[in-house]
Amino acid sequence: MNTPNTKNATFQQGVCNTPLHRQNPENRKILKILIQTKNKNMKKSLYLFGLLFTASIIFTACGEDKPPPCLITDVGVVIDGTRWATRNADINRTFAPHPQSPGASFQWNRCQGWSATIPCVGIGIPIEGWNNTPAEGTAWYAENDPCPAGWRVPTEAELHSLNNAGSTWTMRNGVNGRVFGTAPHQVFLPAAGFRISTVGTLVNVGVSGGYLSSTQIRSTGVIGLHFHTDSSSMFDWYRVSGLSVRCVAK
Repeated sequence: MNTPNTKNATFQQGVCNTPLHRQNPENRKILKILIQTKNKNMKKSLYLFGLLFTASIIFTACGEDKPPPCLITDVGVVIDGTRWATRNADINRTFAPHPQSPGASFQWNRCQGWSATIPCVGIGIPIEGWNNTPAEGTAWYAENDPCPAGWRVPTEAELHSLNNAGSTWTMRNGVNGRVFGTAPHQVFLPAAGFRISTVGTLVNVGVSGGYLSSTQIRSTGVIGLHFHTDSSSMFDWYRVSGLSVRCVAK
């Protein structure tokens, strides 16, 4: 099983707040302050306002809540016969807000997403709720697909075709990544790093990118894409590594 070299990896420091690591602590503080008023009617109104205020930020699980339409639709770009989304998959079966946004990290054949921006305290310390037991199955089951309706996780063949379309390391709006394809049929994949399989620590943000396919290899492995500044290639990842997903149209 191949594993990216993490000896000199760029580790991210910070705090993980929830199992989904998506809540913004400042918004939770604001909400807490708002609902401490003694007036019951005002308390109820402000509470509802707080929910609306945080609705676009807090998602609790796959399939719950109703995200804005802009986060579940994408025109896509056709490269070698496959329509690729222009943004990464995010939690709650949505797309990331922008092409340069990292979206979420996913484990193979699991729908739950993990933040690709909020790191954790302590290198080597498991993050809350991280599952380092490989998911069973020989394919990424539809009920576990993190892509929005009308989209799905790409196959190994589709990712391989994208990689063969050629790519160039670049920066978009301050975010490192690679542009795949030939103009005007191109997509930008941000170098969102990945989460280590054993403990879920976020590493190599802005340095490399790892993207999952739906194709498994053996009981613990999965074929995906791995790239950095110099090159891009297909890679044998552990199923429990936390990687990005770039959806394709069904």
